Amino acid sequence: MKSVSLIFGGEAKVKIMRLFIFNPTLAFPAAQVAAKAKVNQFSVRRELHNLSKAGLIKRKSKGYVLNPSYVYLPAISNFLVDAAPISEREIVKRLNKIGILKLVLISGVFLHDPDARVDLLVVGDDLSQAKLKQAVVAIEAELGKEIRYAAFETADFQYRLGIYDKLIRDILDGRHHKILNKLGI
Repeated sequence: MKSVSLIFGGEAKVKIMRLFIFNPTLAFPAAQVAAKAKVNQFSVRRELHNLSKAGLIKRKSKGYVLNPSYVYLPAISNFLVDAAPISEREIVKRLNKIGILKLVLISGVFLHDPDARVDLLVVGDDLSQAKLKQAVVAIEAELGKEIRYAAFETADFQYRLGIYDKLIRDILDGRHHKILNKLGI
């Protein structure tokens, strides 16, 4: 994300731009932008002012919203979507704190597949749901979008795999990339 933030003038601006681009129909008040993007209020107000002045976002009664008629929107959207804000290695590093990982699979938003059932599948042992939620929130702040995820203990996942569980089959049959695979799947 560092090279992208250099081009666009800072990490805060990139996070805020991603938030609006990934949520084009939602209006966000400044406080919600700060919370979702994990950026301080001062920076948020400055960047919202700059992005509004540039025409990328518009101020509405309920907050700020993406300007769908902004002339450079398609180019900026494609660039921000294609420029990975978080590496696969960083995803695994953040998830390592939640338990003993056996399988981490990315799909959906990470592979530009909006039809995927989930964006992230985590399988492991002794998984802490609280730590998982914290890790996901941190990744969401980088991405600018909520992540659809599923987490399973190894035994539960293997059982579901064995009975051809629909969710597991949909994930594995769809476009995905295994970034950690200790199960040999």
